[in-house]
Amino acid sequence: MKRLLLPLVALLLPLLIPTPVMAINDAEAVNISGRQRMLTQRMMKNHLLIGAEIQTDKAQRQLDEAVALFEEQLLMLRDYSPTAAIDSKLDTVEALWFPHRLRIISAPSKTGASLLMEDNLALLKACDDVVKAIEAHSGIDSARLVNLSGRQRMLSQKIAKVYVARAWRVRSDSLKQELDDAITLFDRSLNELERYPSNTDELRDALQRVRNQWDFSRTGFQLEDSGRYVPTVIAVTTDSILSRMDAITFQYQNLMQQNVH
Repeated sequence: MKRLLLPLVALLLPLLIPTPVMAINDAEAVNISGRQRMLTQRMMKNHLLIGAEIQTDKAQRQLDEAVALFEEQLLMLRDYSPTAAIDSKLDTVEALWFPHRLRIISAPSKTGASLLMEDNLALLKACDDVVKAIEAHSGIDSARLVNLSGRQRMLSQKIAKVYVARAWRVRSDSLKQELDDAITLFDRSLNELERYPSNTDELRDALQRVRNQWDFSRTGFQLEDSGRYVPTVIAVTTDSILSRMDAITFQYQNLMQQNVH
């Protein structure tokens, strides 16, 4: 019997011991903390899509994945945190996140959506404060590019979120302004990234592809003026922009890591 138990214990032991969180460097931390911003908006967008009964199966899957990834990355940032100031900002994120995660996975309600979106923006701001603190701590100029390109991921999901909320007729006086501000910031940031003199040919090509998709998305936004909404189209195109901007952010992360040496 003992001969059978020993191999079994050997197999189970790795499953019983918590897997340590892998250490990350400053460049990775800027990227990961920036992705946390995006996840706040992605969760809210999918919560609204479920409520509006648009691509509900896909939205539920994306929501679950976003919540799990947010939790995982929060632990990674906790393990990384190099200063008390960054610890404090992560404390703020946790204080907002713990009650928010319960509400974001609950059944959507049009009447409760406005308040939940306000809480979601507070979480977004707290996550943004973490990114800025890590960027400043790194002391590397190219960290701004990781932050900037990473913020484009968030804006793609924020734009989709507001668009879906308006299509579902969620009542809020600030949604139109939030949408306009996000579109303007995405435009301005994309222009800045395109002008960066040290962009490689690969980066220039990738940014041009984002530009092409962004211009197509803008035509969808303009349909709103005539009272027509195309939330499925906007959700698909902004997800594509998110995927492309994520790859671009990794390229800027690699550039930042090279500047360390």
